[in-house]
Amino acid sequence: MSITIRPASLEDAGKIADFQVAMAWETEEKKLDPQLVNTAVRTVFADTSKGFYLVGDADGKVVSSLLITYEWSDWRNCDMWYIQSVYVASQFRGQGAFKKMYQRVLDLAQEQGAAYVRLYVEVDNEKAQKAYESLGMKRMPYYMYDVKT
Repeated sequence: MSITIRPASLEDAGKIADFQVAMAWETEEKKLDPQLVNTAVRTVFADTSKGFYLVGDADGKVVSSLLITYEWSDWRNCDMWYIQSVYVASQFRGQGAFKKMYQRVLDLAQEQGAAYVRLYVEVDNEKAQKAYESLGMKRMPYYMYDVKT
């Protein structure tokens, strides 16, 4: 089955939200509030300054998704894109869905002038780390910190 990568539309928001709830559980055993996630996903469509989604489509069915968010680097005087919220439905894993989405991200980043594409991954998700490294991404020497305000 062929997977086509396309920009997500508002009609895809429910499926993307379902994917995010599933991903949080599969990768970290975190239970997310589906209504909150659905609202958050729809916010991206309402405010494109927050980012955009790509989806993998197999015969009209959304089987994968990812979110791109933006960061300005004053060290490099350039835009950087972050891949977030990557999910591929289990029955489509290992069929190149993420690889196709990743290549589309790189193409779009180059077309739109983003000099770097980055992502972060949960430290115990070794399968994802290997997938990213197999595509030429390299691990960065940074730790992430946060605080809830």
